[in-house]
Amino acid sequence: MAQSLDDISRQLKKRHRKSARMKWLSMSALILAAAFLFLFLADMVVKGLPAFQQAYIEIEVDYNERAADLPLAAIEADYRELVSRGYVRVIPKRMSEDESLAGTSPTEWVLADDAVDQYLKGRKSRLNDSEIEVVDRLVEEGRAELRFNTVFFTRGDSKLPEMAGLASAAVGSVLVLLVTLAFAFPVGVMTAIYLEEFAPDNRLTRIIETNINNLAAIPSILFGLLGLAIFINFFGAPRSSALAGGLTLGLMTLPIIIISSRAALRAVPDTIRQAAFGVGATRWQTVRDHVLPLSMPGIFTGSIIGLAQALGETAPLIIIGMIAYIPDAPTGITDAATVLPAQIFTWAGEPEAAYVERTAAGILVLLSVLIALNATAVYLRKKFEHKW
Repeated sequence: MAQSLDDISRQLKKRHRKSARMKWLSMSALILAAAFLFLFLADMVVKGLPAFQQAYIEIEVDYNERAADLPLAAIEADYRELVSRGYVRVIPKRMSEDESLAGTSPTEWVLADDAVDQYLKGRKSRLNDSEIEVVDRLVEEGRAELRFNTVFFTRGDSKLPEMAGLASAAVGSVLVLLVTLAFAFPVGVMTAIYLEEFAPDNRLTRIIETNINNLAAIPSILFGLLGLAIFINFFGAPRSSALAGGLTLGLMTLPIIIISSRAALRAVPDTIRQAAFGVGATRWQTVRDHVLPLSMPGIFTGSIIGLAQALGETAPLIIIGMIAYIPDAPTGITDAATVLPAQIFTWAGEPEAAYVERTAAGILVLLSVLIALNATAVYLRKKFEHKW
């Protein structure tokens, strides 16, 4: 029985209402996700920006004979609790390196204790009433101020919040990424070339391809257990080293590089291969001279994204001991090292309030690096991609 125009009109209106509801639900989900992202970034910025400033006070430092053995003797009693212990500890070293300081009492801007830093930033601190009076007097006299926190970028980890920085973790991250790249990139690209260009289409090859796809989805902490068993326990790589960390992250990054490289190789038209075969090129010559160069932009893009993911990983590195206290930057891949995510994780567990802002600032630095890596991947893809 044929439907009337009224029935058809009602059905269309019902479909349009469903379509409109789905549209608004999708938009609501997008707005909700964007709101959560905005709140996260805003919270990190509000908490992290104060870490880029550090309190300094101007006091008289008396480089007397007692200060060589008792550094606190160089600081006037009223200011001893206001000066960073990290600064006090280096007074004897400064006197031994510069003998002209002996017997002098210069006025210097010195690093303040984290309690002074928190007080000047308007936050709760452990200063008592008498210490607050001294700090207020210094502020009125222009002898206490917040300056750009160069320590945060030039020093490694420290048990003193005001002395804690990201330098050693940044160097460790660079070394780990270099090892990861040196291991995962050639192995991943050559594996992709074999599977895509040379491997026969049989049951064994399909099993290998399935397992590679599955490896890209397993929890990253399992790669940490694998790295601990293979690289540290079996091959004897130094624990907590950039070598062990880079190889472990290399295992985690391999599936991503293989999958992205295969996709880039597959995107090259078969006519390129057929043309090369037509002029007498072997299969390897075809891949080396034609297919691989044309697919390199896609391979680089996938590799950079894989490295960016590896840079943000903490779980596998915790398993191999890269969560240790590392105050000095490593000088080689076998030295004890830590990385930015592990350093941030360590600071997040510290009880001092000053570490809260350093945790947020570390997240901002890590996010900046990750955004830069992903932007580089997008730029390479846009600049060098071939449209067939």
